[in-house]
Amino acid sequence: MKSESELLIPAGGVTAESGITMEMKAAESGFKYLNFQALRLAVAQKHSGETGVNELGIVVLGGRCSINSSCGHWDEVGARANVFTGMPHTLYLPPATSFTISAITPCDLAVCYCAAEDIYPAHLIIPAEVEVEIRGGGNATRQINHILRPGFPAHRLLLCEVYTPSGNWSSYPPHKHDVHNPPGEVDLEEIYYYRLDRPEGFAIQRVYTPDRRLDATLTVHDGDLVLIPEGYHPVAAGPGYNVYYLNALAGSARSMAASDDPEHAWVRETWSDKDPRVPLVAMDMK
Repeated sequence: MKSESELLIPAGGVTAESGITMEMKAAESGFKYLNFQALRLAVAQKHSGETGVNELGIVVLGGRCSINSSCGHWDEVGARANVFTGMPHTLYLPPATSFTISAITPCDLAVCYCAAEDIYPAHLIIPAEVEVEIRGGGNATRQINHILRPGFPAHRLLLCEVYTPSGNWSSYPPHKHDVHNPPGEVDLEEIYYYRLDRPEGFAIQRVYTPDRRLDATLTVHDGDLVLIPEGYHPVAAGPGYNVYYLNALAGSARSMAASDDPEHAWVRETWSDKDPRVPLVAMDMK
């Protein structure tokens, strides 16, 4: 059973040479597939890497960069200043690929590695290819930006962005995906990488299993990372603060099938209206 301190990785400082502000390794976290890095690059700064035995999703959280790789070259990747001002650009790279990211403007990047054996083509996902879903209702209304969906040609990696308005809940009713029982549920490990529209804000995330072997309540801030190895994992945004998180998932099947906590599934029946504040970001924002 993981403790609260093992589930929450706080935001870190920049390592000047590499630009890495945070690194989560599967072998150290108890995960099987997912590895993660957060990068902050100054203008003209470069970051180089190798995917090795992993496929890779590079999500531009803010800024513009060029990416040169052994699979191709992409100029002017990214358009939004930060996650609250527009839609994402994301580059997918297959295993056995070398790459270099060069910052055109100051850049904020999430680099999501996932163990993979199958090879799929590199592909730049632009905002027009991102599917926007308004999910839930009432004070559990939120926006989902689907980036690497189950139908996307990749081996395991799934990526989406979630926007939760001030005072709202997301990942609600509480759901889990830790049992391989398709089509209703598949076994997925997951990370939540947080950003808030005001740096002093916070959100609350609970992570718990049905038998309460794991029962943690976490206070998360801008730049924090939460690991979801198993169990239900709802989120509440503090009043006054809009909350963003990037989800990376991987596991036993290329699906996002999950099951609700039966004690709270009834809440769905009470929803009649969507929160008019959603969507928080739109295609025409820069």
